[in-house]
Amino acid sequence: MRIAILGSRGIPARYGGFETFAEEIALRLSAQGAEVTVFCEATKGGRSMRLGRVRLEYVRVPGRGPLGRMLYEVGSLFRARKGYDVVYMLGYGSSFACWIPRLFGRRVWINMDGLEWRRSKWGWFARTWLKAMEGIACKAAHRLVFDNQALADEVQTRRNPSASISVLAYGAPLVVKAPSVEPLRALGLEAGRYHLMVCRFEPENHVLEIVRAAANRTGGAPLIVVSNTSQNNAWQKRVMAQACPLVRFLGPVYDPEVLRSLRFHSQLYLHGHSVGGTNPSLLEAMGCGNYILAHDNPFNREVLESMGRYFVDEEDLGQQLHAAEQAPERQRRMIGDGARDRAMNHYSWDRVAKGYHELLVHEVYRTPRSTLPESNKAAG
Repeated sequence: MRIAILGSRGIPARYGGFETFAEEIALRLSAQGAEVTVFCEATKGGRSMRLGRVRLEYVRVPGRGPLGRMLYEVGSLFRARKGYDVVYMLGYGSSFACWIPRLFGRRVWINMDGLEWRRSKWGWFARTWLKAMEGIACKAAHRLVFDNQALADEVQTRRNPSASISVLAYGAPLVVKAPSVEPLRALGLEAGRYHLMVCRFEPENHVLEIVRAAANRTGGAPLIVVSNTSQNNAWQKRVMAQACPLVRFLGPVYDPEVLRSLRFHSQLYLHGHSVGGTNPSLLEAMGCGNYILAHDNPFNREVLESMGRYFVDEEDLGQQLHAAEQAPERQRRMIGDGARDRAMNHYSWDRVAKGYHELLVHEVYRTPRSTLPESNKAAG
């Protein structure tokens, strides 16, 4: 079985969700006998290399920004038009070009990620483009892959896609052994005496509501916010104006050891994402056994179920924060352990890769549907 994975910046993973996904899945699929190629960005012409058994195919990025990114993806799709059983595009921003490998007889999968066109960071043209690409993806792909059933239901209701639909989760790294507290000391923090939020600075992540709720308390542990705060627009200035002894902005943190220590040793983890599917930062918090306060929406509820607490607005979050801080440590620990167990049982990378392998076998060899995981049989 030969599969090409496109749409990430490449592996080894150094950036974000798609890169981590590509590495974790590619290495596991190749260990199970599949021939896997991951397409990677190159500033100049690059020759093929290998990461373990995974072949790395480098494609030049012709420029910066969205246009350069799109041209990189189109170039990758053109290169993948021959020699593969399945071409798997991560993201749908260039779905119009997914017809290229399809016209050459390749099976095309598209990972639908989240509701990207709803993100406020995009201007009118970009949102219009992304919404159009979502519609084209529903026609250009043989199979649409979602990491969240609620997201699949939402898109299917609006688009009624002709492609088959599968739901296969994203994976969560599990942290069982307590990381060193030295990174905390360097930041002037003490284990178990701060709350944490790690996110992009975007309105749909409810950052403003969360920092206001934290700032308006009369006491309690400080909220530590890890995010890139360099945009300096009017909305971000409103967020940064909430800085006080109870709200501290660290800026971006890229060191994985520091992030792991920050997550693991936090008293509470706050998660405000609302337009994605299964969000990696939520899974990472679950993998650390965090007590999580999450924005109340179908995507987060599907992932956490009863192993977290939910808020609907700023006022509700203030009450939830107070209740969580007053709860016995034993109760918070029990809920956090439940979140880690859920991550282990439902979102382990081995489980996710097994689902992909079974789907790939079905796609290539047309095996009976009874061999598919339950989520695939239910989704189409």
